[in-house]
Amino acid sequence: MTQAVQEETKNNVEVLVNTSFEETRIAILENDRVNEILWERRGALNIVGNIYKGIVENVLPGISSAFLNIGYEKNAYLYISDVIGGDKKNIDKVLHKGQEVMVQVVKDAISTKGMKVTMDVTLPGRYLVLTPNQSFVGLSKNIEDADVRHKLNNLLQELAEKHLNGMGCIARTEAEEATRDELEREIKYLYRQWQSVAKKFNSVRGAHLLHEDMDAVLQVARDVLSENAKVYLLDNKKDYERVKDFVEKNSPDLADRVQLYKGKTPIFEAYNIEPEIDNLRKIKLPLPNGGSIIIQEAESLCAIDVNTGKFTGSKSQEETVTQTNIEAANEIAHQLRLRNIGGIIVIDFIDMRKASSRHRVVEALAQAVQGDRAKIRILPITKLGLVEMTRERKRASTGSFISEECPECHGSGRVLSAESMRIKIQREIYDLTNGRPGGNLRVVLHPVLAESIRYRQQDIEENIHRSLKIQADPQLAWEDYKIVLE
Repeated sequence: MTQAVQEETKNNVEVLVNTSFEETRIAILENDRVNEILWERRGALNIVGNIYKGIVENVLPGISSAFLNIGYEKNAYLYISDVIGGDKKNIDKVLHKGQEVMVQVVKDAISTKGMKVTMDVTLPGRYLVLTPNQSFVGLSKNIEDADVRHKLNNLLQELAEKHLNGMGCIARTEAEEATRDELEREIKYLYRQWQSVAKKFNSVRGAHLLHEDMDAVLQVARDVLSENAKVYLLDNKKDYERVKDFVEKNSPDLADRVQLYKGKTPIFEAYNIEPEIDNLRKIKLPLPNGGSIIIQEAESLCAIDVNTGKFTGSKSQEETVTQTNIEAANEIAHQLRLRNIGGIIVIDFIDMRKASSRHRVVEALAQAVQGDRAKIRILPITKLGLVEMTRERKRASTGSFISEECPECHGSGRVLSAESMRIKIQREIYDLTNGRPGGNLRVVLHPVLAESIRYRQQDIEENIHRSLKIQADPQLAWEDYKIVLE
């Protein structure tokens, strides 16, 4: 899970939680549409947001990085920009082998890369985020009213000066509706929490966990449950009681939103979430007007292609293309969030002649991602119609989390065509027999391929000068087959 799920946009929000023996799944719906699906599995490491005492193992000035032992088999990665006091300095001037430092995990281990950590640790609450290594008071950009911002800033400055002993904090969107007492209570709580972390850092020896962030169920209760949330519905009584207790202590006015699901139909089936999960592995997704987008994830980036399909529209070709691109931009923003795709993303929009059209599409994309809690940066569209963007990545994408490399296609997403397989088998049969007469041959293969071979059976038998028996086996994988001399 993330360190702190950021502010929720002002929509009608529903949270549905399904807990089974092995995993917890959380679906977040906005205006009756699934926008996020979060997973936590028992036994799996969910360490983003955790704070550790780390030991510097290696310092590599050439890449301005250090590797730290935080208690796991794979060392954590620390870049110079995440080192306190590392600005405009070589990393070997501020860190050395064997040094003990406090770090927080900001990105989970993905593929062959270890987890990423920062020395600029934070402690999130419902209304505030404590920043122990910063002294300033900040406000969420989602708090837009100038008068509210002014009053809240003054209040937080006063509370920080009174309780934080030189440390800073950032007000989250929910702080806009919080009372002075609620803000003061939380700021004191976060400060006590930080004191506990600091004390533990000084008392423990070696790499050690100092602070464990909440699990996904409580994180969502803390970060998503608000006045905009109609319901937080859980199908597990134990989780329901934990969330209910947490909300009653921290936001008692929202306690009635937390409810236990008692339906006989599984909650994700009742609310039609399972089809959404099944669709997460689809590469090609249709657009309402007949176009489509194709999403292809690689290890280092994600490429998205936009196609017009059969949609022609009633206006000019330029307008038709632009409208299709705008429609695609909205769906892409939704899919990036739903699939938790992060890192570098390249979108190949359909070519548009006019600069004004390209501007409209980029503006539509920027507008569509505003509700995303991940940090996003969008670059101007190129003359080739490409948009480059980055989306904050703290965990592996949902696709890589719930799936693995296909043993048939070896990760390519494609297998040999029926014709290619037929020619390959024919070639192997001929090489095996050298085209000379002899005993009979039997080929065992996938039923579809069996039909393809039967279609050319006479030609094959003439080439190898012997009879061929074709046997279909539905248990065989597409590219698996057996050639037997009888």
